[in-house]
Amino acid sequence: MARYVFITGGVVSSLGKGIASAALGALLQARGYRVRLRKLDPYLNVDPGTMSPTQHGEVFVTDDGAETDLDLGHYERFTGRSAVQADNITTGRLYKNILDKERRGDYLGATVQVIPHVTNEIKEFVLDGNEDYDFVLCEIGGTVGDIEAMPFMEAIRQLANDLPRGNAVYVHLTLMPFIAAAGELKTKPTQHSVKELQALGIAPDVLLVRADREIPEEERRKLSLFCNVRPSAVIQALDVASIYDVPMAYHREGLDDEVLAAFGIDPAPKPRLGPWEDLAERIRKPEGEVTIAIVGKYTGLKDAYKSLTEALYHGGLANHTRVRIDWIESEVFEKEDPAYWLEKVHGILVPGGFGERGSEGKIHAAQFARERKVPYFGICFGMQMAVVEAARNLAKIEKASSTEFGPTEEPVVGLMTEWLRGNMLEKRSSSGDLGGTMRLGAYTARLEEGSRIAGIYEKLEISERHRHRYEVNVGYKERLEESGLVFAGMSPDGVLPETIEYADHPWFVGVQFHPELKSRPLEPHPLFSSFVAAALEQSRLV
Repeated sequence: MARYVFITGGVVSSLGKGIASAALGALLQARGYRVRLRKLDPYLNVDPGTMSPTQHGEVFVTDDGAETDLDLGHYERFTGRSAVQADNITTGRLYKNILDKERRGDYLGATVQVIPHVTNEIKEFVLDGNEDYDFVLCEIGGTVGDIEAMPFMEAIRQLANDLPRGNAVYVHLTLMPFIAAAGELKTKPTQHSVKELQALGIAPDVLLVRADREIPEEERRKLSLFCNVRPSAVIQALDVASIYDVPMAYHREGLDDEVLAAFGIDPAPKPRLGPWEDLAERIRKPEGEVTIAIVGKYTGLKDAYKSLTEALYHGGLANHTRVRIDWIESEVFEKEDPAYWLEKVHGILVPGGFGERGSEGKIHAAQFARERKVPYFGICFGMQMAVVEAARNLAKIEKASSTEFGPTEEPVVGLMTEWLRGNMLEKRSSSGDLGGTMRLGAYTARLEEGSRIAGIYEKLEISERHRHRYEVNVGYKERLEESGLVFAGMSPDGVLPETIEYADHPWFVGVQFHPELKSRPLEPHPLFSSFVAAALEQSRLV
């Protein structure tokens, strides 16, 4: 039977519960256990799909088409296990499920209440489908004391009694701030956070304490005494150079040992941490360095491109190279010459996005990369804008544009309404809900033999994750190919262009999908490895 670890956070948000959960999952995996990670989000949105990236950060997409919290990306990157729709739930989805049941009469006329109906729905979600796992790690979003998180806290409190004795452990992540004026680390915020948790009926078994410096033994003993936690279970979580140093750092502090001890597993299987040790060594000793310009529209919040930056980092690790990122707001190129910003970079990446703002700047970035022979990687919207650039400047379709920006005489990019997914016909409507008009999740693409991208993948059929509404219009394919643009990847039915490239360019690739979503530190995505390698070659020329 699966054992359950519930990870909560206190004091302030953004302490890194997602990284902590992912790192603990990786450590348990290293001991030979089968691990599943799940995220419980308190906000009322059904999913983050319609939320602004500047508010919520990246929307992570799974193979089965779920739009989820970005922490699921961390779970995948650290454990290598692909997440699914059932690994993330929000208050909005919970209430939607409950109200649907109420309308159907499933509650037989009962008054629907937070307890037991909402808490039961949460518990059913947590317990469902875990037969094949040894440990299920559940991260509860937000901070202890948040009003919207109360049903989740009550549900995980109840679960400790519902499950067999000793099958639930609570890990609480807190902050221990350093007060410069006093010259001291302060334990009081953690004490208050734990008291708040205890008032909800939850007693943490392990305290994971974030700090920017070593926590003295005296302060640890104090936390142990006032928070009712064993001294060995007060684990310091110090800042590290890279998030991929976290598993080894937490292991050295004894996090996985304490969690297993809380379950009564003694002696615990010895961990095999060789891959993480090798990774840490590679991070510490890069052999080269490149600068990649990310020309985007949400550059004010780096979390909007979390998987992207991590995938670039993985590409650097594959090439023993440090990747430095130059963040550039694409609107700048609508007023200034891109050369000023891009002449000294070794690669240009134009990521996904929605809406017209900044689109012309992305088109100028693609033109600069094509004309100056700088490695270019266009992802989703970045591919579409590269196609518009080729249409305008090579195929001489002066009014080429996207219907995403409004009616146009030359819809080089438009809203596709029908296509095949396997043997099934999928349909979309421009009048549907925003999420309903998306092409979401894993789709197959067939690559042209002898193309650059087929050489990178070393295969002719691939499966990648999508998240977009608009597609390159296949009706323009012939005219664009006559001008030199190569459509090297297509959907199996030949209706949807999936990849583009130029045969006479050192490295110019556009993809309609999001390869960054499947990149992992121990398994870098081949496109990012190849792109960084091309940037490294470019660095020798600049």
